[in-house]
Order: sequence, then C-alpha cells, then structure tokens
Amino acid sequence: MNAADLGLPVDVPSTALFTDQYELTMLQAALRGGTADRRSVFEVFTRRLPEGRRYGVVAGTGRVLDAVENFRFDAGVLGFLRERGIVDEPTLAWLADYRFGGDIWGYPEGEVYFPGSPILRVEGSFAECVLLETVILSILNHDSAIAAAASRMSAAAGERRLIEMGARRTHELSAVAAARAAYVGGFSSTSDLAAGFRYGIPTVGTSAHAFTLLHDTERDAFRAQVDSLGRGTTLLVDTYDVAEAVRTAVEIAGPELGAVRIDSGDLLLVAHRVRQQLDELGARDTKIVVTSDLDEYAIASLAAAPVDAYGVGTQLVTGSGHPTCSMVYKLVARAESADPKAPLRSVAKKSLGGKLSIGGRKWAARRLDADGVAEAEVVGTGPVPVGLADRQLLVELVKGGEVVAREPLEAARERHMAARAGLPMSAIQLSRGEAVIPTEYV
Repeated sequence: MNAADLGLPVDVPSTALFTDQYELTMLQAALRGGTADRRSVFEVFTRRLPEGRRYGVVAGTGRVLDAVENFRFDAGVLGFLRERGIVDEPTLAWLADYRFGGDIWGYPEGEVYFPGSPILRVEGSFAECVLLETVILSILNHDSAIAAAASRMSAAAGERRLIEMGARRTHELSAVAAARAAYVGGFSSTSDLAAGFRYGIPTVGTSAHAFTLLHDTERDAFRAQVDSLGRGTTLLVDTYDVAEAVRTAVEIAGPELGAVRIDSGDLLLVAHRVRQQLDELGARDTKIVVTSDLDEYAIASLAAAPVDAYGVGTQLVTGSGHPTCSMVYKLVARAESADPKAPLRSVAKKSLGGKLSIGGRKWAARRLDADGVAEAEVVGTGPVPVGLADRQLLVELVKGGEVVAREPLEAARERHMAARAGLPMSAIQLSRGEAVIPTEYV
C-alpha cells in the first residue's frame, strides 16, 4: 500500500519546489536557446558504495513515482517564482502546463545495486527531465541509505524481529520515509503511527519509563498496563531493579506475559539473567525485547543472547553512519536537435578527482555462476548479450508520463530478501570490504 492507494495528499501543495534554483534557470536558458525540447536520457547511479559496504539497496522508488505525479506548478508556486524573479514570464507560462510526459525505467524497489548500476533512467525532453533531478535524488539517497542499514541489521538479526523506533531522532517527515525504507530492508514493524497509516506497516508500542515513574510503585504501573492492554503486553523492566521488576511482572501478568523490554545496561549479561529468571518463574514463553542505541554490530554481538526482538532508532534513521548513498543524476545521452526522430548521442562529463561519468543509454544485468549466485553486475550501452537477456534488471516504471509499476510495499520487501539471498555469502559480513561483486562494462 502507498500514499496513492490511500488517497492521501502530499505534505505540501506540490512537489515542484523540491528542487534547486539552477534547474529552473537552466530551463529558462534552454527554452530561450531552442534546446529545451531535445530528447534526453538522464541516469541515477553512484560511483562508489559507502566505505565498508558490500552492496546497496534500492528504496524510495514508490515515493519517487508519487513525487513525479505531484510535480505541478500551481498558482501559489508560480506566484512565488514570479515574486522572487527566479525565472521570466515565458518560463512561468511553460511551467504552468508542466506534466512529466516521458518514460522512467529503474531497478525495482528492494533490488540491490553496485557502483555504476543505472538505478534509474529518466527519458524525455531535456526540459521535463532536468527539473526532476533534486527530488529524485533526495528521495533515493535518503531511503536507500536507510534501507541499506536496515538490510545489514536484518542480516545480523537472522530470524529475530526488528522494530523501527527512530521517529524522535530525525525530522518528522524523514521519520515516515525512514520507517518505510526500513520495512523494505527487513524490519517487521514501526513505532511511527504516520508510517503505519500511510504505508500499511505494522505498528507496535506499549509504554516508556515515564509511565512507570508516573505511578507510586512499579507494581501499580505494571498492574495498570496489564489491566488496560492485557497479559500479552510488553512490560519495561529496567526503570529501577531489573530482577525485582521481572518478578513483579510475572506475578501480575502470570506466565502469559507477552514480553519484557530491556533498555539499558550490559544487554548480553542482563538478557541471560532475565531469561533464566523468566524460565524459573514459569514464564518460558515470555519474549525478551532489547533496545538502547543498537546498530548492526551491537545486534550481531547479541547473537548468542536469548533475545527475541530488537528495537532500533538513532543508528537506523541516520543510515548507521552513512546517511546518503552519494547517488547522482547525470545526462548520458541527448538528441542533436529537437526533431523527435533525431538519433541520440552519448555525452559524459570528463573530470579529474574521480568524477568521471560513462555516457550512453544503459542496460544492466546480473550474471550468475553455475550455482545461481551473483558473480557480476554487467552494464552496457549496446546490444544485450543473449546469455543475459533474461537477467536484465531495469523495469518500466513510467510510460508516457503514466505510472505503470505501482506495487504493494510488501513486494519490495520480499524482493529485497530474495535479492540479498542471491549474493555471495560474504555480502552479509559486517567486516569492511569492497562491493561483493564487480561491475563490468561491455
């Protein structure tokens, strides 16, 4: 489910101002110079993965489709541009009728990517494509960074559940996007109700330390929570003395107590002690949830602990040290005239300092070894080799301005699990290393 399915509006009158001013000044100059209608191909890619990462995760595609549909210059937006003198009247007239009418192809959401992968390809006139650069990059860079962190955490967690709970650690709208991206990357639920409402993600939550401190005794707090939410609730047991809290929790809720949550201390040691105590008290089915500023390394360190679920906040919504993917949006081909039949010509920036680009409208395929495990990301501009024809990665997302590839968020989540499983086993190692498979250009 997505925002369009729910009939929800975007959070601003339009997404048209989610852009940089130079997109509009380039448009004005291109309109005046007669090059605005030249057929063009832009591609989104990254030259490198964040340091130490073995693969990237495509996330935010569904939000990109919503943003493109809502990229409209309404009266208020046009008035702002006119008042500031950002563009001239002919450009304002052109913007008033703006609707993206081109085609967009891309890696489907949840797929993995590598340096040089043509993650998204936007085709149309220069004018209509250039305006979308910033909004596309802002969505894909943020969401893919969160999804990559989530994927590493879910790999470290194995079969144990992961709860996204980082809303209070980031911008309120970023929190919703982060919860969505985390779900794609393998998390099972979120504490953020806006994310649950907007995207259908399962939501969870019971109580914080403030609820315990509100009451005269911890027993009173536990009794009030169990009376309200039932014996299957999760009780927070580290406000005062953990052992005493666990004993009190089982006395009040009985062996049907759903779970206890530990939010501080030596989690490995405390989890073992709590598990032993629960078992001795007869609450063998009561689960243990741990929180407290976890990341993928902390989760991996708890693999031997009797933990059933992890709640992750700050490290997740900040990309676990890598809050962006350094994706760029580059013109790779353009026609030599505005004639719709004019052939495309490859173009590329030539620069020092590692910013070289490869021109040409690209395809991508993943080559597998004899065991069906990925061994290379193959990117090319010519004919697709016969052996890779059925392994192509880009799918059509928008055709003639119309979205053609909306899907439930669950589909992206399942796709990611399958894509990650198809990589070499070293992909999920947390030790630093290069991309798990090479990118080959043909």
